[in-house]
Amino acid sequence: MVRRVFVEKRPGLSPEAAGLLADLRDFLGIHTLLGVRVLRRYDVENLEDDAFEKAKGTVFSEPQVDVLYEEDFPGPASAGAMLAVEALPGQFDQRADSAAQCIQLMTGGERPLVRTATEYRFESAGEGPFPFTKENQLKIRRHLINPVE
Repeated sequence: MVRRVFVEKRPGLSPEAAGLLADLRDFLGIHTLLGVRVLRRYDVENLEDDAFEKAKGTVFSEPQVDVLYEEDFPGPASAGAMLAVEALPGQFDQRADSAAQCIQLMTGGERPLVRTATEYRFESAGEGPFPFTKENQLKIRRHLINPVE
């Protein structure tokens, strides 16, 4: 069974989201952007229930600074735009490998299969499911996705 969790820094504790918002607005000139949320998505397979429960607060998140959502990220799908960035098959995913190693050390058992992605949620003053022009969509993608990788 594959289990999914989303982890997001608590409001005011995400310099990554604040920096990205500033970059997209000031550097790329996307002034209709109102907010950015950065979530880490973990998909875990081959992990027992008790180990998964323990890993949620030790491996996937830091409860003091993170909010963890299980299975689904709350909020309507139409609320703003979303872009997910993940490693391609065959690419090394350091975050996933580290999480799998930590879980294996924690359980003393087999290493689970872990895949990760970073999801960016955008709030904009624009209209529609991706409320940016095609040009701005391309600017955001180029800014967030390394073409070499």
